[in-house]
Amino acid sequence: MKKIYGNSQLLDALAGMVRSGRTAHSVMICGEKGSGRKLMAKYYTQALMCEFPHEGVPCGECNACMNVEKDIHPDVIYPEKSGKLGGYSVNCAREVIADAYVKPNNSSGCKVYIFADCHNVDTRTQNTLLKLIEEPPEYAYFIFTCTSKSEFLPTIISRCVCFSTSPCTEEEAAQALADMGYDSEDIRAAVECFHGNVGMCSSYITDEELRKRVDLTKAIADSIIRKDEYALAVGLFSAGREREDVREVLSMLDRLFRDAAVLTRDRNATVIGCSGAAAKALSQTVTPSQAARLHERTEKAWAAVESNVSIPLALTAYGAEIMDIVAQTFR
Repeated sequence: MKKIYGNSQLLDALAGMVRSGRTAHSVMICGEKGSGRKLMAKYYTQALMCEFPHEGVPCGECNACMNVEKDIHPDVIYPEKSGKLGGYSVNCAREVIADAYVKPNNSSGCKVYIFADCHNVDTRTQNTLLKLIEEPPEYAYFIFTCTSKSEFLPTIISRCVCFSTSPCTEEEAAQALADMGYDSEDIRAAVECFHGNVGMCSSYITDEELRKRVDLTKAIADSIIRKDEYALAVGLFSAGREREDVREVLSMLDRLFRDAAVLTRDRNATVIGCSGAAAKALSQTVTPSQAARLHERTEKAWAAVESNVSIPLALTAYGAEIMDIVAQTFR
């Protein structure tokens, strides 16, 4: 079983449910990408399936724990995503419902369905699953991982026990990355960008495309600082046409806007974005109210992309709105 860094309160809560025999049949684990939400879902699944749990904590060594870890346990099901947006369809929900009434064949007597990375889940899919989540078979468990509870209908949320992951400290993240065998210089650069988010730090070290998106985000921030409309347009165009790539760039840019707003009030405030230097420079370029408007426009741009508006068109409009905001800066 992988060592889990941070999230001690969440680990204690999950172990407490198992230890007391009052396990939740429907659990929602929320948190930013890389914060360990899928890892926590797997941990809870191991706790349910473990042959030799101790005080609600899975042993990590029995056949059940090992099979869950390797994603080969026959009674742990990851429903398949489909469609242009990569979501869970109504047909998928119906297949889960049909399968949920087939009893498991393992010593724990449990069957677990893990809906990973839920985003923009069709309301029809959620409504199809609702009855099953309301009145599940005694052996069936459902785990949803997502960025925010807002991805779900209130009727689904009300029938789940909801938890949130939390980032590690930068020291914990650095230790986790060192334990993974990464070079100290790579660890320093990764933590500087993604702080206590171990998953994203690890991806930064291993994924060249992510590093390019980080560099692109810094370049876009620099064009805003210099009020260079042409460079901004080129940078936004370079974000590409894949929704997830655009989402990641906009998310990182939005964090820089947040940092800039905070730094205008406190020069020693902790930053959460991918570049402390860019955030400081932005804080000298925009006012807190303008940073708030940049945040609003960023959310608007992503909403447009999600609703199938042409990505180049949405980003062109976004760039024009950014320049309009920063052009009004007076110091």
